[in-house]
Amino acid sequence: MSAVSELKLPNARSSFQNFLALCKPRVTLLIVFTAMIGMFLATPNMVPLDILFATIIGVGMASGAAAAFNCLVEQAIDAKMARTRGRPLPTGQVTSNQTFIFASIMASIGLGILYVFVNPLTMWLTLATFVGYAVIYTVFLKPATPLNIVIGGLSGAMPPALGWAAVTGSVSAEAWVLVLIIFAWTPPHFWALALYRRDEYAKSGLPMLPVTHGESYTLLQILLYTIILTVVTLLPFLMRMSGFIYLGSVILLDGVFMAYAIGLFRKYSDDLAKSMFKFSILYLTLLFAALLVDHYWLFRL
Repeated sequence: MSAVSELKLPNARSSFQNFLALCKPRVTLLIVFTAMIGMFLATPNMVPLDILFATIIGVGMASGAAAAFNCLVEQAIDAKMARTRGRPLPTGQVTSNQTFIFASIMASIGLGILYVFVNPLTMWLTLATFVGYAVIYTVFLKPATPLNIVIGGLSGAMPPALGWAAVTGSVSAEAWVLVLIIFAWTPPHFWALALYRRDEYAKSGLPMLPVTHGESYTLLQILLYTIILTVVTLLPFLMRMSGFIYLGSVILLDGVFMAYAIGLFRKYSDDLAKSMFKFSILYLTLLFAALLVDHYWLFRL
């Protein structure tokens, strides 16, 4: 290998890593995962592999593109926060033009795959989700209201409906229950993060709830939304979407989540808020996994 090639390879690898970071891969993986669960729950049988892979790729690319647009719009804010100042745009590892082109290409390809290889409804729902997150939430809601995460949470809650539509060509009441679960989960999940990062959000100028309304009010809202979440997560069992495997799992998961919420409300600490935030991600993953196991146990595939 020539010396020139050896110099180019690290640059290519670095560029790939930078563009991948723009897609917020951990968030994108969770979105794709919940979309996949929506697909499997939509049918008693196995999801056709062509639909499965096309949806994973299409939703994944559209989600990554939305994240990149979010990074583009918020690069000045990201530069002020310790959690985000190391992202590729604030550090100058990619330019605004490169990010815009990259995100536009990703979104176009992802939506095109969904339209051609899945169905138009899934593509249109994904486009609406993309606009909801990248434009309505990022551009308008986030800098304007402390309820940004509540109102804008719908776009982040949509992936199960996308998966459901990919398999059935429609979105039933069961799919909207899955959306409602993520919608109710989002505020306590995000506000736990906002609490222990409140000084950074205050510095950024964003009107996050702990900054505008204080710690006590935010803790009350976390507790109230956790109660709502506990009720909503029982709906799959009450609607006979799932059985006792899910019921046992969700009672345990809700119990731990509620213990965090009550613990924070009684005696706040940054460490406990950080632990709750981390657990909330595991909570959602395990809850949807329990839905999947229960679903196929019921149909005994």
